[in-house]
Amino acid sequence: MTIAQNKVVTLHYEVADGESGEVIDSSAGGQPLTYLHGAQNIIPGLEQALEGKAVGDALEVTIEAADAYGERSDDRVQRVPHEAFAEIEKVEPGMSVTAQTESGPINLVVTEVDDDAVTVDANHPLAGKALTFNVTVEAVREASDEEVEHGHVHGPDGHDH
Repeated sequence: MTIAQNKVVTLHYEVADGESGEVIDSSAGGQPLTYLHGAQNIIPGLEQALEGKAVGDALEVTIEAADAYGERSDDRVQRVPHEAFAEIEKVEPGMSVTAQTESGPINLVVTEVDDDAVTVDANHPLAGKALTFNVTVEAVREASDEEVEHGHVHGPDGHDH
């Protein structure tokens, strides 16, 4: 069976910074990644590279930023009044916070704190980076109707989120 729309795919992976080669994440020594192909559960470039692969296939592919986590955008960096962080005891650069917006929750990273405001960045931490993936396909199966309807994989005992 090959990887295609609405197949559940299990794979082991290693992802590295495409420029420096520094390993960012890996499933080695842990659980493989299982996802529903075609449901936008992984970055578009990797999903496209996996299309048509089968169990046992291994590949190394570099995904450019546009097809990974997107390009960095200065529009996603804002200065926010300290009052917006009233519930947080100490706001420091590097900390992650979740802001509630009209469009739903958004993850932010505090990049600077000064007397006037707090600077936050809504870009994904890997935005603007090409990523190199080493992937081995471990399993491919048909998705259940419920998985397709929900747009993600369910655990062995059914719905688990």
